[in-house]
Amino acid sequence: MTQADVPFPVARHTWWDDAQALLTGTLIVALGLVLFRHAGFVTGGTVGLAFLAHYATGWPFGALVFAINLPFYVLAWVRMGRAFTLKTVLAVALLAAFTEAMPHWIGLQHLDPVFAAAAGGLLVGVGFIILFRHRASLGGFNTLVLWLQERFGWRAGVVQLIIDGSILLASWPLLDGARLALSVLAAVLMNLTLAINHRPGRYVAF
Repeated sequence: MTQADVPFPVARHTWWDDAQALLTGTLIVALGLVLFRHAGFVTGGTVGLAFLAHYATGWPFGALVFAINLPFYVLAWVRMGRAFTLKTVLAVALLAAFTEAMPHWIGLQHLDPVFAAAAGGLLVGVGFIILFRHRASLGGFNTLVLWLQERFGWRAGVVQLIIDGSILLASWPLLDGARLALSVLAAVLMNLTLAINHRPGRYVAF
């Protein structure tokens, strides 16, 4: 008998498990997004749309993230259930708060753009994994790709990469070539992290 043949009980998350995951995951994502914003990058998903709106209008990034996600909560409620939706709303609210507060907590005098793209992409990817494994997301297209993975077995990272690539291409008029290229690098690293580490059958806790 191999290790794969040994039956293990499926672990279930407690409310404390979920609470620390929401705090930790959103804090890690917020740190990655602060690197992106400081370097002037754009990413994919509704966060990317919020970046574009923030750069164009100067409106608070955190408020834009929360507002743009509002229509997607309906999809979350219908497709993923009440618990998922409530955790997602809370996660988006925490992310909005963290992204606005973090510049007051840390200061960046020098930030290498390549480091910002690489570290930011990896941090956001890890934060997403933490949230996904506790049946939460940051709303928007995250909700859609999670449903597609659960319904059809499509890898969340691969689907997200396609969506993010489309949004990055749409940001071409607002970014110079260097920042757009590094934004693409960040998106690729973020979604590779998801594709490798978050796929059906790899994690079985609920």
